Amino acid sequence: MNNLVGKTALITGGSKGIGYGIAESLLKQGMNVAITSRHQESADTAAHQLAGIGPGKLLALAADVRDFDAQKNVVAKTIETFGSIDVLVANAGLGHFAPIGSLTPEQWHETLDTNLTGVFYSLKASLEALTQSKGYFISIASLAGTNFFAAGAAYNASKFGLVGFTQAVMLDLRDAGIKCSTIMPGSVATHFNNHEPNPADDWKIQPEDLGQMVVDLLKMNPRTLPSKIEVRPSRPPK
Repeated sequence: MNNLVGKTALITGGSKGIGYGIAESLLKQGMNVAITSRHQESADTAAHQLAGIGPGKLLALAADVRDFDAQKNVVAKTIETFGSIDVLVANAGLGHFAPIGSLTPEQWHETLDTNLTGVFYSLKASLEALTQSKGYFISIASLAGTNFFAAGAAYNASKFGLVGFTQAVMLDLRDAGIKCSTIMPGSVATHFNNHEPNPADDWKIQPEDLGQMVVDLLKMNPRTLPSKIEVRPSRPPK
């Protein structure tokens, strides 16, 4: 994929944060991009902000990754609009943080169903298209997928699972010509967990940094696969 012009990417959770930064970077490369959000209004707002970023075209769709039929519908609409899916970026995610004594079953299921089962649904729905294009699957995990912490039982479980899932399907799919990578960021300046990005976040990884990383992965010589990438701020505050 050294020349990305005219290729198509589907990004879940692309209306803000990391997904938005990746969409922006891929549009600048001339790719067509489909972004999803749980709410059409949010997807449309992001599409309006991204309009004219690059020569690539944009499609904004509403879908919950916890709904397999919704993911199949998103894939069908993306292919209907752009003709193929060359890249799937499974980015949609959320977090509930509480000690096990106060973590509720509802919080547990929402975290696991979104961050792990939702990625399975997105990849499963896209698999035929990625097989045809010999495409690329990228999951956005977290350093929480290798570093556990108090009050992180649900989030850690989802991200540990996502890292393992992506590495396993990498072995399943490489003979079909599909490349699979998981990116594991540390602190990122996003709206995650109701945070409002502000100048005090300047030390953090920025969404566009991860967008550039995705571009670099797509353009890497196909003989080489960075299958698991840890990325963290260079100089966090003391």
